[in-house]
Amino acid sequence: MKLLIIADDLSGAADCAIGFAGAGHRTVVTLEATCTQVHEGADTIAVDTDTRRLTPEEASARTTAVFAEMSTRGQRLYKKIDSTLRGNWAAEVAGLQALAGMAIVAPAFPATGRTVRDGRVYVHGKPLEETATWQLEHAGLSADIDVQLMAAGLPSQRLDADAFRDEPGSLAARIDAMAASGVQALIVDAQTEQALATLARATLQSNAEFFWVGSGGLAREIATLDPRKDTCNASRNGADDAGFPGGPILILVGSLSAVSERQCAMLRERGGVEELVVPPVVLREGASHRDWRAWQEQIAVSMRAGADLLLRIGRDDAFNPAEGMQLSTALAALVEPHFMKTGGLIATGGETARAMLAAARISNLHLLAEVEAGVAVARPLDVTREHRPGIVTKAGAFGTDHALYAAWLTLRNETGPGVLHADVRK
Repeated sequence: MKLLIIADDLSGAADCAIGFAGAGHRTVVTLEATCTQVHEGADTIAVDTDTRRLTPEEASARTTAVFAEMSTRGQRLYKKIDSTLRGNWAAEVAGLQALAGMAIVAPAFPATGRTVRDGRVYVHGKPLEETATWQLEHAGLSADIDVQLMAAGLPSQRLDADAFRDEPGSLAARIDAMAASGVQALIVDAQTEQALATLARATLQSNAEFFWVGSGGLAREIATLDPRKDTCNASRNGADDAGFPGGPILILVGSLSAVSERQCAMLRERGGVEELVVPPVVLREGASHRDWRAWQEQIAVSMRAGADLLLRIGRDDAFNPAEGMQLSTALAALVEPHFMKTGGLIATGGETARAMLAAARISNLHLLAEVEAGVAVARPLDVTREHRPGIVTKAGAFGTDHALYAAWLTLRNETGPGVLHADVRK
């Protein structure tokens, strides 16, 4: 099976596609929605449309344009959405539905604590609208999936948990019947990985015209049903089988979530990594700020000393969630003169990862494996590129407390991707 994944941010594109890399598919993540020669031979292509900051209308238009440009005959579509419904996901799904058939909407990712019950998302058992992340960005707005779809002009029906008592073949027939009756969006209640596995089997047996809409949870279940021996990685990217290059590891954290805070604390404690917190005012003013050069020199001193460096965006009273990309772009510009000295990059937050890769002129990533659920390991796809650091991407509010530490060990070649030392989890 060939698959096109369309995501609205970079970390999401990677964490959705990584299951297919693990199943032996040659898997590429691209920042540019243009078919190029480097994509040839890829079974799974994940495109970052970078639409989370746009208006719903702009996001829908860009998403449908990406589908028109990147889709090929015999390829299936997976619209990756955030498991906590961030961004313009409903407008993007509505735009794609007119082109790709019924939307099967299943944002649950039980491995990371995201479940769907009665058409509503829960995060570790708490209703999504009660979480700090939702209150920070969407206070006063409904978190109900059907309400958001209807606001985008897409009526929906729901597939409740009882449906998963059926055999996949019977469920597939039920899905076919709903599509034939004109259902445009089907919201799936799923609270376990087993439910997602049953949904994956049923949809792969379905004859309906549809596309998947979900997070990395459903994607990895689909991937396990289409495993293949990866003959491409070794033959075409032999260098990717070797350990990661030496050199200091740069960890960029743009997320202000409590999850990221705990992950940084463990990395500092166990890895002894140097930390610098850049004041937002420096990043807002950029090179015109009086301390800009001093910050660049401080980073240069650490890089020249070969020290691993954790760089974080600070927070002040003027903080606005809408300025995330601006701050991330400035942070990348601060680091860019020294990026070639790094042996590895860990980027938390899709905007932060995209900004740094864009500044470093890295447009395509070859996904290799994952550190833990949703934490993807990659290299720049271009094997002729002189500087090919190991790259780990992770959504800001994703992962266990030891996600950054485990990623750091991976890039230091002290453990393999997906295989943690016994002391990591203690």
